[in-house]
Amino acid sequence: MQAANGTDGIVVPPQAAGDGRFADNIVYFGRTLRKAGLKVGPGAIADAIEAVEAIGMGSREEFHAALFAVFVKRHEDKPVFDEAFRLFWRSRNLVEKMIAMMSPRAPDTRSKDKAKPGESRAADALLGEREDKKPPREEPDIEIDARFTMSGSEVFRRMDFAQMSTSEIALAKKALAGLQLPVDRVRTRRFKPSHIHAHVDPRATMRGALRNGGALILPRYRQIKEIQPPLVVLADISGSMSQYTRIFLHFLHVLTEKRRRVHTFLFGTRLTNVSRQMRHKDPDEAMDECAAAVKDWSGGTRIGETLKEFNRLWARRVLGQGAVVLLITDGLEREGTELLSTEMDRLHRSCRRLIWLNPLLRFDGFEPRARGVRAMLPHVDEFRPVHNLSSLSDLAAELGQARPGMYDPRRYLERLKGGA
Repeated sequence: MQAANGTDGIVVPPQAAGDGRFADNIVYFGRTLRKAGLKVGPGAIADAIEAVEAIGMGSREEFHAALFAVFVKRHEDKPVFDEAFRLFWRSRNLVEKMIAMMSPRAPDTRSKDKAKPGESRAADALLGEREDKKPPREEPDIEIDARFTMSGSEVFRRMDFAQMSTSEIALAKKALAGLQLPVDRVRTRRFKPSHIHAHVDPRATMRGALRNGGALILPRYRQIKEIQPPLVVLADISGSMSQYTRIFLHFLHVLTEKRRRVHTFLFGTRLTNVSRQMRHKDPDEAMDECAAAVKDWSGGTRIGETLKEFNRLWARRVLGQGAVVLLITDGLEREGTELLSTEMDRLHRSCRRLIWLNPLLRFDGFEPRARGVRAMLPHVDEFRPVHNLSSLSDLAAELGQARPGMYDPRRYLERLKGGA
């Protein structure tokens, strides 16, 4: 299944491939993308062959652009396509490297870099069939003491979303659908009728007496009304967050299904309200509607400007009755931080609890050195990681508890002062 590439990155068009193998390779490449999770049908593969015939002799970049324009229909599919293209259309030594990867006699002793986003899904799609066809190897029975080892489910819960394969992402989505959310309540200034003889309701008592002509006065009682507070989500969909966007949207869809008032906003360079799209029962349909509504997916980011727009247009509508705000971003602001600090302070004062979810906390040696991070930290109540199932389940379990503990942002602020 080696691609018919020329030397120096020049792609040989179908007219130059006498045996027609180049068109077959495009067909195999389309099947690989389908296994990796992209929505690729027979029509798209035929269009890709016609597109390659139209561009003729060209560079590798032009060939990549032609296939990208045909096969990629969703923003989140770009990393998977790029990795699949890099693995499939490698210009030299592809067969030898695949044999070396699967041969126990030729282990790869080179230092391995961290997998790129989408690489696991592309590799599974390329090599999955070969692994299935390999005869089972007889492994010797080895007895180990598993008392101090980590179970497979625990390893899966701690696995980074960006490094998951297609099957692992599907399992993660099923796990997110089974999350149990707390029934958190906040006290309001309103009252509701009660059968507990604690607080007399004068107005209800007088209305009942008037119905009887005042001959019989029976006391009525009331108690303070408690409601589930609104949950407002501000999620960053810029290029630096692209490998996590899809799984985060599934998590937000679960929140929308299991809570009454969830307001979801996506932002990159502009703010988009997708609360209505998130109310669809089918998560895939909800994701597609969100992708159609957002115009700046996987682009730049302007956190300060988007927070200013939210505070000006939406804060009074959705931040009442003890609202909790989830801010999902890496804090890598590309503009000045004065506006960002001002708008973060305003947002913090408008809600009951502001939780910042940052995927950069997956690194053990994380240091808040970026200007945007330093401007935002003083104005949040909790600073949490959000890169695997364990972090999302912990967040879901503690939505109703205002106990920062190990997520207190003051720990990082003190570290900044000590470093200064």
